[in-house]
Amino acid sequence: MSRIPVLTAGDRASLDAFAASGWNPGEEVAAAVARIIADVRRCGDEALVEYARRFDDPKFERGRLRVPLPSLREARSLVPPAVAAGLELARDRVGSFHERQRSADVEYDERDGTRYAVMTRPLTSVGAYVPGGTASLPSSVVMTVVPAKVAGVSRVVVATPPARNGNINPAILFACVLCGADEVYAAGGAQAIAAMAYGTPTIAAVDKIVGPGNVWVTEAKRQVFGKVGIDGLAGPSEVLIVADDQARADFVAGEMLAQAEHDPHSRVAVVSTSRALLGAIAELLEAARVSGERGEIVRHVLDNAAWLIHADSEDQMLELAERFAPEHLSVQTREPMAFARRVRHAGAVFAGPWTPVAAGDYIAGTNHVLPTAGAARFASGLRLADFMRTISVVEYSRERIAADADVLESLATFEGLPAHARSAAMRKR
Repeated sequence: MSRIPVLTAGDRASLDAFAASGWNPGEEVAAAVARIIADVRRCGDEALVEYARRFDDPKFERGRLRVPLPSLREARSLVPPAVAAGLELARDRVGSFHERQRSADVEYDERDGTRYAVMTRPLTSVGAYVPGGTASLPSSVVMTVVPAKVAGVSRVVVATPPARNGNINPAILFACVLCGADEVYAAGGAQAIAAMAYGTPTIAAVDKIVGPGNVWVTEAKRQVFGKVGIDGLAGPSEVLIVADDQARADFVAGEMLAQAEHDPHSRVAVVSTSRALLGAIAELLEAARVSGERGEIVRHVLDNAAWLIHADSEDQMLELAERFAPEHLSVQTREPMAFARRVRHAGAVFAGPWTPVAAGDYIAGTNHVLPTAGAARFASGLRLADFMRTISVVEYSRERIAADADVLESLATFEGLPAHARSAAMRKR
């Protein structure tokens, strides 16, 4: 791989790609996804089976769509002990972190007797998409199912692609049982999103779909939004590391390599006030030779979507971090929490040299379903509130309506809504 050049923070033209944002899968993907959704709406389970045979298992049968849930003991026996223990630790920590996000209902009375309330209620049903196949992510079961259950969602459905043998990954099955998923389906891709949104004879529709996925899955979520809720449009993984002259080059380079292996379209960057540190990082990345499929992915990312940027000050590092609005922000400075408190645009912040981003992917307790491609400017990572909705309540007193009726009548008349005006006027009597 070629040595990555060091750019300056003031060279805005060279950083346009660094700060590029927004979801844009291309017309070809959007059109293909639209066809898949239409197929599922028209043909239901038959479409799911046909796509499973095309992309996953050529012998897939309809009877395998719904996956029977074994006992916890049986499911645990299918998974290496260390993996099972790790998923159990993740469930406990994710549950604890999200439990602390609960907020009490609001209720208060005004002096004239009018009463207000904001009631919080869980969603009735949620679909969680979990990547499977060559990149099976049981950790995504924990990140999606546990918060839903903590919130009180009564029906949590997991959809995940089957392997070539028609079965889902055993670790994903164990995680589903461990975390309390109610239904599990061997269905992947845009077709699984369509099934959860519109329903089929086997899969009843849900109210909201959450979870990460590839470009097809994410585009399908975009297209079904409105029929169902979605958590957001999560694109390829990305990390930005801000580092001063006290940071360790191997730690910074390690974070870049870790995110680069996710996806050929990942983006990795470091902004530092130390040119010496950036030079050392460049040498480490150049020396990195990772074999296998992931090695090819890493090399592609480092050649096409990696940035080393020199900043003049901590303020300039913050400015670039805000401009990038990264999914993952690693802060490796003298006072990492002080820097973190100034951040407005990031999916999740990993403060200090001893906090790898991978901790957030698995067992830290924070959620790894995060906004990407600049969406951290307006969106948040998956949290308890994503599985809740609020209901506003107001009860007028006779004193309040007597005082408000004329104002209501005037505003409604101005907007050309006479029935609205009369509904206020009749209460003056």
